[in-house]
Amino acid sequence: MQAFTQLTGIVAPLDRANVDTDMIIPKQFLKSIKRSGFGPNLFDELRYLDEGQPDADNSQRPLNPDFILNQEPYTKASILLARENFGCGSSREHAPWALLDFGIRCVIAPSFADIFYNNCFKNGILPITLSEQQVDELFKEATSNKGFNLTVDLEAGCIKGAQLGDINFSVDNFRRHCLLNGLDDIGLTLEQSDFIKQYEAKRKAQAPWLFAE
Repeated sequence: MQAFTQLTGIVAPLDRANVDTDMIIPKQFLKSIKRSGFGPNLFDELRYLDEGQPDADNSQRPLNPDFILNQEPYTKASILLARENFGCGSSREHAPWALLDFGIRCVIAPSFADIFYNNCFKNGILPITLSEQQVDELFKEATSNKGFNLTVDLEAGCIKGAQLGDINFSVDNFRRHCLLNGLDDIGLTLEQSDFIKQYEAKRKAQAPWLFAE
């Protein structure tokens, strides 16, 4: 998993509340368990004017010109600004996969659905919870300043570049450690590889019949 330390990027304002995981990545695209390739179908129903199908050539599909991620410079956005209860609905891990594959590394909102929130950390995305007032101010600035940039510093716990001044945010120490060091569940396990090897050697000596080929 790619580490997250500091990110400076374009902020795409998605002015919708209760964006569920089926809106983030519709159910027909859930057949693959690969973590890549979902970016073209991120927000598929909002992004295109036709109905998306697996294995379709997305480059030939008609785009919705009113959708924010179809507009320049937001096609290169790495920070998504959203409203409350972002990521609600079913617990599909494909939702953060699709965001990440598009290029989104950080989502800022007043609140998140719990499972989506946890899945973001496990896939290298930083979800930041701010007050509704702070989010309102960021929306005003982002919508009036096309190409609005912010710098998100996880190590300092601070967002820089807004007219509000520096905005502090908090992430619990365990999740912060994992993101700063690029550790998903597998990476956390591999940190203990020496202990695992020692245990396996001890167990083999105690019960060699379990390891007989």
